[in-house]
Formats: sequence, C-alpha cells, structure tokens
Amino acid sequence: MTQAEIKLCSLLLQEHFGEIVEKIGVHLIRTGSQPLRVIAHDTGTSLDQVKKALCVLIQHNLVIYQVHKRGVVEYEAQCSRVLRMLRYPRYIYTAKTLYSDTGELIVEELLLNGKMAMSAVVKKVADRLTETMEDGKTMDYAEVSNTFVRLADTHFVQRCPLVPATENSDPGPPPPAPTLVISEKDMYLVPKLSLIGKGKRRRSSDEDATGEPKAKRPKHTTDNKEPIPDDGIYWQANLDRFHQHFRDQGIVSAVANRMDQFTFQTQTSSEIVRTMLRMSEITTSSSAPFTQPLSSNEIFRSLPVGYNISKQVLDQYLTLLADDPLEFVGKSGDSGGGMYVINLHKALGSLATATLESVIQERFGSRCARIFRLVLQKKHLEQKQVEDFAMIPAKEAKDMLYKMLSENFISLQEIPKTPDHAPSRTFYLYTVNILSAARMLLHRCYKSVANLIERRQFETKENKRLLEKSQRVEAIIASMQATGAEEAQLQEIEEMITAPERQQLETLKRNVNKLDACEIQVDETIFLLESYIESTVKRQ
Repeated sequence: MTQAEIKLCSLLLQEHFGEIVEKIGVHLIRTGSQPLRVIAHDTGTSLDQVKKALCVLIQHNLVIYQVHKRGVVEYEAQCSRVLRMLRYPRYIYTAKTLYSDTGELIVEELLLNGKMAMSAVVKKVADRLTETMEDGKTMDYAEVSNTFVRLADTHFVQRCPLVPATENSDPGPPPPAPTLVISEKDMYLVPKLSLIGKGKRRRSSDEDATGEPKAKRPKHTTDNKEPIPDDGIYWQANLDRFHQHFRDQGIVSAVANRMDQFTFQTQTSSEIVRTMLRMSEITTSSSAPFTQPLSSNEIFRSLPVGYNISKQVLDQYLTLLADDPLEFVGKSGDSGGGMYVINLHKALGSLATATLESVIQERFGSRCARIFRLVLQKKHLEQKQVEDFAMIPAKEAKDMLYKMLSENFISLQEIPKTPDHAPSRTFYLYTVNILSAARMLLHRCYKSVANLIERRQFETKENKRLLEKSQRVEAIIASMQATGAEEAQLQEIEEMITAPERQQLETLKRNVNKLDACEIQVDETIFLLESYIESTVKRQ
C-alpha cells in the first residue's frame, strides 16, 4: 500500500462519509486488521463512534471482519474497494446508458446506501421518478421492478450474503460474529414481489388532491408495510460486472480504431467483436484470460437484427481479425464453421502498452515514443543499436534513453562477459518491462487524482462565502416564485449578486467542471492499468 493510495483513500472517505469514518478507515488501511477496542484506543475515538463508523464501512463493503482464533473479532479495510468510490459516477452513467433513467437511479440508490432490499429500492426510485414527472403522472412500481429484474439478469446487481438458517436456530451461545454465505445459483435470484398497482406515491398524490389530511396517511402506510416479502434479502451493485463492461467497451473501441477505419463497411469488425463479448458476458468469468469458444454459425445468428452481412463476409472478417498481429481474436478450432475466442489478456496488454506510448509521446515527444516502440518490439537493444534502428543522432538518442530510464519507462539490463562485471566487458541492454512501467504510471495516476480532489476542495473553500450567498438568493427566488411574486421583485432579488460576483461564480463552476472531467479521465487510465496488472499477476 503506497502513500499515494492511502492519501487518495483518505480524501475519498472524507468526501463521502466525513472525518470520523475517514479517521477509522485510514487507520485500518495503515495498520491492517485490528479488534474494536484497539481501534478505539489507537485513534483516540470513543467506542460508540468507532462502532458507528465501522457499521458505515461494513454497510458499504469497505471493511470486512473475521473471527480470530482466540474468539476476538478483527476488522480489516478493503483499500481497493475504497478506491472504487472514485468510479461511482461512471457506474451510474453506464446504468443510465443501458437501462435509462430507472436503471440509473436504481444503481445510484444501491451505491449511496451500500445494501438495500429490492422493495425499498423500487419504492424509493419510483418516488424519485414521480417527483420529476408532470402533474398527474406517476411511475408504476411494476416498471421499476422490471428494470431491477433486468439488472439482476445481466448481473449488474447481486444479492448480499446472508446468515444461514441453521445458525439462527442453534440453541447454543451466539458466535462472536455471524458467518455470511450465499450460493452461486441464488446470487441473482430475484424474489417475487407483488408491487403492481400498490405505489404509495400515487395514492398519496390522490389524497393530496382530494384534500384528505396528511396525518391519516402514516397509519395506512404502516399497515401496508407489515408483510414484506423480501425481508432480510439485500442487494448491492456488482462492481466487477461493471468493470467487465468497461473492459469490453475498451476492446471494442480499440478494434474499431484499428480495423474499421480501413474497411468500406464501417464498424463491422467492432460489431462482430461486440457480439462475441455480449455472448460471453454471463458465461465467461471477469478474470478469465479468454472468452468461451464461439462458432462462426453462433456469431452469425447472434448479430444484431438488421445487420446485413452474409455468412461468407462474416467468415472473412473473422479470418482478418484472427490474422491481425494484435491477436485480439484467436481461432481455437474448425467445428461449426470455425471456433473463435477473444484473448482478453492480450487485449488488456495492448491497451496498457498504447497508454504508456501515449504518455511518453505527450511528455517526451514523438522521437522518444519511436525509441520506446522500437525497444518494445526488439525486446533487448544496446545503445548503438537504438541509434541505428531509430535513425536518431547518438547524442539525442542517449539523452532520450536516459530520460525514459530515469522515469522508469524503460530499464537497463547488465549482461557481464566475466564475473568481475567490468564495464568494458559487459553488455548494457535496454528493455521494456510493461508490468513495472504500468505499476509506476498507476502510482502517478493515484497522485494526480488526489491532487485534483484537493484542488477542487480548495477552489470550493476559497469561494465558500460567495457560494452560500448564491444558494440563499436562489432559495429566496424559489420561494417567491411559489407564492406568485412579480417579475420586478424577482429581478430585484437577483441583483443582490453583483456582476463581478456572477463572473466569479461562472469561473468557479467552469474550473470545478474541468477538475471533475479530469478526475474521470484519469480514472479511465487507472482502470485500464489495474485491469492489466491484475490479469498479468494471475497468469504468472
């Protein structure tokens, strides 16, 4: 765990949960697993506050617990899970893209609350959607429930582990901590809920319209809440499934950039790869190096409706993809018109390499990028060979090699002819270790995101007084509009914020939006590098 990661975790915890939770979370990240009383003693926090902080962290899957051999429960922070909070906007946007506003709000509620029952999510989302609709229109619970089922079917949401029934019925003393389990087949099993036509939001709107006193409504709602069909069944967002989707999108974009710009029928190669990935979404594990083999006939039948290419053309494209030097698609057999797989590990490696090349080109220029690609292609090169192959003068080549060497983008390997390692009798070969360079760049990305968050907080703090004034003015205008105030009165209130202050607010808004966009862009690089490193480490 590097200092950059700890600092970023600290900023994310503080931004989402406040100072006390951040204090407990960072302490656990630094020290590893610890029991409750030791955490309270070391952080100087009261036992009650530590319990509440741990409840929040466990609820959001940021801390796990385990019973020690001596019967003591120890708590351990999940740093990688904390860092994923940076990706929350991307998860929510993906759900919106795939399942419209309803899917967006379902995923947002699960991320904000950590774990929720399906019935509670459906009711909350239906209420939120109803509030944004025109008067007289409401969101039916059944529609939200259907979207939730689709999210579960595609594994974007999953059930949380539960306490087994045998443990509850045990007459002996309770264990120090419950053991939560769930079987694979039950993880995406949606309970049958009869929420059709029982939307409380719609009924409460009708009661408001008829003028029935609001004091009567809580009685009805409490009566209706008694039989909860999914009591004790909680759901959470399946972040690994979102990551699988991000990875697939990156592979499809890479194929489109490489292959489709040279073909007459646009986006054909990427559409074939997208179809193969979509067919493998549920059958292939997110950590698998290859997708399941798919026959040419299966791929042809699964192409989108209205995509007019013949079977012969499809086979030509599959052969073209399989023969490409990047090896994103490989041929694994000849049955069924040919069996094809997508080499996920190879694809992630190519994407990580392209990211490193892009960074080198931006920082050191195109000549350095040429040298980097050359060393990567030839595996091992002496300095004189680099100069000759790259056709760059010796002095410039030497300077560029040392620049990249000092930044750890390339490494130097010594091969001595004699045991004394005398420089005159030693080969010095430049080489590229993609895994090492990716780890170094990932560490810098963590530092960059932490700097961006701190800068955004600084900008907001510096303009705190002006922001509060702007919010007060907006609140006054909203209340006056609700009471039917005249246009002249509203104009007078608006003039409380002067022209220079408005300009300052616009500048602040522009700067904060730019910093937010930068955070998301850097996180895309973080995700790519993390995926490549994880895939490579598993294969070693």
